[in-house]
Amino acid sequence: MARRLPVYLLIDTSGSMKGEPIESVKVGIDTMLSTLRNDPYALETVNISIITYDKDVNQLLPLTPIDELQMPDITTPDSGPTHMGAALEMLLEKVDKEVNKGTPTQKGDWMPLLFLMTDGKPSDTLAFNAVVPKVKNSPFATVVCCAAGPKAKTEELKQLTDKVYQIDTLDNATLMKFFKWVSGIIGEGNKSMGATDEMVLPPPPEEVNVII
Repeated sequence: MARRLPVYLLIDTSGSMKGEPIESVKVGIDTMLSTLRNDPYALETVNISIITYDKDVNQLLPLTPIDELQMPDITTPDSGPTHMGAALEMLLEKVDKEVNKGTPTQKGDWMPLLFLMTDGKPSDTLAFNAVVPKVKNSPFATVVCCAAGPKAKTEELKQLTDKVYQIDTLDNATLMKFFKWVSGIIGEGNKSMGATDEMVLPPPPEEVNVII
């Protein structure tokens, strides 16, 4: 069985993402997929899962090879909370079930990559605080968080990872550049797999600000 590179996208679909923001995210993900599909190595190994979170958490797409992937319809409610903690709980369950672990006779999948995007902050703070240590103890090759738009908070995201980025606007052009950059990280992850050093990310486009 071929070793896969599992990539998990956690997308905030709370009410404030309705309209242009979520449409721009979809365009961005499409851009990322078409870039990856042009990379023969990614085509062989990259599998993508999409989990969305608002008041409900849903895995819209289980881990799927990119050449078989049909983009699911991503929708947003009119209003409601941002259950990021619950989304991370579901993520850990899915990683446990979907990512093949190594056995004495066979190598498992590569370490998964996690990309989380929010335009706010977690509403379920207790659940979020409880799951952060579990995520940090899980074998992700890299965790990248994106705080998108003027109301997005970075403090909580910085508890999850030191790779927190901010974009000011949720428009098509910015999100296409952001997801194109994400496809570069995934492509880089593909090439550097098996290396013991922590993954080095390619420099982000100028619209994407690093939070220190």
